[in-house]
Amino acid sequence: MRVLVLAAALLLGGCGDDKLAERRAAAGANPTLGDYLRVSDAARGRRLFGQCAACHTVRVGGPDLNGPNLHGVVGRGIAQGRGRVGYSAALQAKQGAWTVEALDAWLASPQRFAPGTSMRFGGVRDPLDRADVIAFLRAN
Repeated sequence: MRVLVLAAALLLGGCGDDKLAERRAAAGANPTLGDYLRVSDAARGRRLFGQCAACHTVRVGGPDLNGPNLHGVVGRGIAQGRGRVGYSAALQAKQGAWTVEALDAWLASPQRFAPGTSMRFGGVRDPLDRADVIAFLRAN
């Protein structure tokens, strides 16, 4: 029984890195957002989105929680489209749409993207993590 448990742990442990090292290498020496998106993993992004799920849903017709439902967010106007959500003045002042570049900047640091925003999230430091979350959002 112990051997079976150890074998299962080793197999699951080997699956846990999502080929991060290989994907980082494939992104190149000085990767851009496009390079990270090229090697992104939407399934991993779904798992990373778990930390966002306290305030956001992403399914079609999902409710707004403390933050807006993010289904179809890529391409949507910034601070638009969700009547229940009271967007901060800082976010309302931003122009344009949620492009992958805007999402990357927002995910890196909401406060830097829109100083004064009410979003109290410190950001995602790792650019590959951000690309994975963006890939998940693009798929939804």
